[in-house]
Amino acid sequence: MYDSTGKAFLDGSGGAAVSCLGHGDADVIAAVQKQVADLAFAHTGFLTSKPAEALADLLAKHAPGNLDKVYFVSGGSEATEAAIKLARQYFVEIDETQRRHLIARQQSYHGNTIGALSAGGNELRKRQFAPLLVDVSHIAPCYEYTLRAEGESAVEYGLRAAQELEDEILRLGPETVMAFMAEPVVGATLGAVPAVEGYFKRIREICDQYGVLLILDEVMCGMGRTGHLFACAADGIFPDILCIAKGLGAGYQPIGAMLCTDAIYKTIKAGSGFFQHGHTYLGHPVATAAGLAVVQKILDQDLCNRSTEQGEKLSAALNERFGQHPHIGDIRGRGLFQAIELVENRETKTPFDPARGLAGKIKTAAFEAGLICYPMPGTRDGRKGDHVLLAPPFIIEDAQIEELVSKLNKAVAISLERN
Repeated sequence: MYDSTGKAFLDGSGGAAVSCLGHGDADVIAAVQKQVADLAFAHTGFLTSKPAEALADLLAKHAPGNLDKVYFVSGGSEATEAAIKLARQYFVEIDETQRRHLIARQQSYHGNTIGALSAGGNELRKRQFAPLLVDVSHIAPCYEYTLRAEGESAVEYGLRAAQELEDEILRLGPETVMAFMAEPVVGATLGAVPAVEGYFKRIREICDQYGVLLILDEVMCGMGRTGHLFACAADGIFPDILCIAKGLGAGYQPIGAMLCTDAIYKTIKAGSGFFQHGHTYLGHPVATAAGLAVVQKILDQDLCNRSTEQGEKLSAALNERFGQHPHIGDIRGRGLFQAIELVENRETKTPFDPARGLAGKIKTAAFEAGLICYPMPGTRDGRKGDHVLLAPPFIIEDAQIEELVSKLNKAVAISLERN
């Protein structure tokens, strides 16, 4: 990307893990232009459109398990908000109206609308709106770097972390819990943290045992970002409701989607007959035309595998440059969704004093160096901790990976020197 002075910027985070195809894809641009000329808008209260139907069919064809119904919205927050409401309506339809509790995880992020913000565990974004938020229970994230005990295997830790869900269901009363929501790979708030092996399989078992719906938020980590079109494939499970956005439109149009199982769809259709929800731009023809072109390109050009391959190269480059750095405590991620976590002391994993504003300094220094990345404070608890999230386009070349890491190294060095 170039600014008004001609200065070049390498987009190392895809904005916010959005621009998976880069910024000038001719095929997607052509698809958008064609659709604007054919039909710019069709309100779903009256009409559907060819690109919306085709994109829904394509997503349903490749979605895991029984996720074969698709509901298009304009972004991630709308998708997660819709998922929460769908879960509630499902239980109303089957006359289990006492099921009202949602459980989510600390240090998660699910969006900025009231319901989505309530579900999230990002204290920095929630704090000032706390009086407006709805009550949601939160359990600990699956965050191996700091929460796995000494001498505890990864599998043992995963089972212990998952047990918190069952404990919370039992505390609230199993008959009152409607859903559990989580990101398969935690994005902005925690910094590209995948769960340990076995964690999500146990989560799925617990949800099934107590009749609780599993909602997975793949807004950031889905659509090839972590090496699979749907991120949950890496964990060998599928949810009852799944949310996608960001990479679905690759930034060319605002679009998100909520997918659900046929069982949920049929229950509502046989009951009240329709999902009591909606927005003006549901299934927007131009947005779905862009999404269709993006997903087709991801599949046709095998970009999920490219995300895995280039992600391995990015991880290797990060480890080579920062693996022995005295202030980089963890390097983690999956596919082209990687992060580094900064610490004052590697041995104790002690984070820097939040007053230093390290994440903000890195963002500024990186921008000065010609790199767009995604630093965030509050990694540990919403106040302490700093990480830098990286989510470059799937088309990133080897030389650009080296450029990214070199510029990030420069930004980190400058930021640590600044008071």
